[in-house]
Amino acid sequence: MTTTPGAGLGAMIRTWRDRLPPSAAALPVGRARRAAGLRREELAELAGVSVDYIVRLEQGRATTPSAQVVASLARALQLSAAERDHLYRLAHLIPPADGAVSDHIPPGVHRVLSRLGDVAVAVFAADWRLIWWNHSWAALLGDPSSSAPQLRNFARDRFPVDAGPARLAGWPVTEVDRDATDAAVVSDLRRATGRFPHDARLAGLVRVLSAGNQRFAELWASGTVAAHREDHKTIEHPSVGPVTVDCEC
Repeated sequence: MTTTPGAGLGAMIRTWRDRLPPSAAALPVGRARRAAGLRREELAELAGVSVDYIVRLEQGRATTPSAQVVASLARALQLSAAERDHLYRLAHLIPPADGAVSDHIPPGVHRVLSRLGDVAVAVFAADWRLIWWNHSWAALLGDPSSSAPQLRNFARDRFPVDAGPARLAGWPVTEVDRDATDAAVVSDLRRATGRFPHDARLAGLVRVLSAGNQRFAELWASGTVAAHREDHKTIEHPSVGPVTVDCEC
């Protein structure tokens, strides 16, 4: 079996890395920079993997990354939907099916995000899983990268099923109307089940929260359908004190 030169997994990752300018990923561009695209270290940071793993992927010494790693690489490299699917196939994985909750961020959205400067921004999937955040967001709320991706979920933090710490905010956050925010998050999840009725991840989240959190179960039983659009929060930052912010979804 032969492989077309330059068409394998490692070669394509290198090609996509070389074409993405640092400015598109909101990274500084230094004068001493020789490469027009991302450095391996920068891709590793954006994707949440080690530099050594990026090296092994590009050199062909690692050929079967997990679906989670592939999804992270696709977001970091700002691939189109077709390119993302190609990356999955090169990794011997089935691309995400149509009708499933998507963790993909289109390149156009990435370009908008990179132009927001110091504004704290995070991107959530339809099931409230956190899939991307910038340095300002981490500075404001704490860096969630130490938590497993499946646990970086606003609904899980909002309606905990165990005594573990929050996985998104590193310090206390309060809202003007907590009950309204609770109801809005549950309603938004119900709306998502209408858009993605066969998504196993979303169904599993609703099942876990319904069984493990009485507040969620009560709100879910109410049957309200709506969307979470805006909120006003105060963050008890350990270094600068209370920070009041307006949140837009």
